[in-house]
Amino acid sequence: MPIDKHALRDAILAALREEQARQARAAADAHEEATSEESRPENKWDTHSQEAAYLAEGQSRQVQEAAEAIGLFAALPLPAFSPADPAALGALVTLDSGGIPSRYFLGPRAGGLTVATAAGEVMVLTPQSPLGSQVIGRRVGDEVVTPRGGRAIRARITAIA
Repeated sequence: MPIDKHALRDAILAALREEQARQARAAADAHEEATSEESRPENKWDTHSQEAAYLAEGQSRQVQEAAEAIGLFAALPLPAFSPADPAALGALVTLDSGGIPSRYFLGPRAGGLTVATAAGEVMVLTPQSPLGSQVIGRRVGDEVVTPRGGRAIRARITAIA
């Protein structure tokens, strides 16, 4: 069953927006804890408020990273690929390893994010990831090595859409 890449991108964007909202709530909670009266240091060794401030800063950074990923995915062109075309950003790539197909979407960020589609799960790969760096530029029929369960498994690219 073919996967509509526009619907796939919408699912990725929805997951990223959900993650951004969750991180924003966590950042707000950490900020509130860092600035609350109860977090005032009781002595010079009490670092609770400082730790909460560091946590709030880190979570705020994650909110910003999610916003950047949302912007990149929203602007990502979704070109049609022919079987002769090399895999590039915006491609939906199917790998087959011993009769077990796996689908990957080559995206600019959010590597490892998995979304469900009517045709099965699709994982986002970035060109910076070990598997993504092997897939970029390859064509249907080429082989890559994918880590699975602590082992290196050979997989063949069977489709690029």
